Amino acid sequence: MDVDRGIRVAVDTGSVTLGSDKSIQALKLGKGKLVIIADNCPRDIKEDIEHYSKLSEIPVYTYEGTSVELGSVCGRPYTVAALIIKDPGDSTILEIMG
Repeated sequence: MDVDRGIRVAVDTGSVTLGSDKSIQALKLGKGKLVIIADNCPRDIKEDIEHYSKLSEIPVYTYEGTSVELGSVCGRPYTVAALIIKDPGDSTILEIMG
């Protein structure tokens, strides 16, 4: 299973929070198993996510594509700079990243 398919299956069958603001909120609370950020995520948001992920010990994966591509992988008609996977559902995304 490749990364794109893993993300899509997690979005469809698991619990995923889309958006950088909500992802940062979840990181502050220590909720989540994996954070995915787009390659072109704004630097200040990326720094915040990396900071809070270190504090909560949640791994960060940089998606090799733009926020537009990440949005379409998630099946959304808008850009997604960051998302946090709370429950992967039927996805093997955590094993792919592990």
